[in-house]
Amino acid sequence: MKRPNKPRELTGRHVLLWIVGFFAVIFAVNGILVRAATSTFGGLETQSSYKAGLMFEDEVARAERQQALQWQVDGKLVRDLAGEAVLDVSVRDAQGAPVSGLSADATLAHPADSRLDRVIHLAGSGAGAFHGADIAQPGQWELIVDFYRGDARVFRSRSRVTLK
Repeated sequence: MKRPNKPRELTGRHVLLWIVGFFAVIFAVNGILVRAATSTFGGLETQSSYKAGLMFEDEVARAERQQALQWQVDGKLVRDLAGEAVLDVSVRDAQGAPVSGLSADATLAHPADSRLDRVIHLAGSGAGAFHGADIAQPGQWELIVDFYRGDARVFRSRSRVTLK
């Protein structure tokens, strides 16, 4: 004759172990997610929103002055045989003549992770023409080219490019 099985008894100790285990899992998962979030975020657009807001009027004035110049900026970004990203940029005025007396810097800004941004130092290669190269990963980038007269930025060109 079989004896009926005695049902398991739920004691206070079992309940305590289940509660402690539950919260241990929650804290462990939260710790992993917080670490992942803080170590992988590189998309910070500005260090200080307040300072960026104060500079807004200045940026609007710069954009209006730039629009009045009616310059045309053409650029070509290709990868050479050595694997470097090579950038050639030309700038022409409203009548189509090359603009001289400028210096230029270019930045390949990654759209999602500012830690991957690359600065391409451009050297003049003729009137209104600039050339530079740097190492960059393939993918989509925002190409930002700044033109200067002395220390003052007079023109900024922004465009989305794909580097293969």
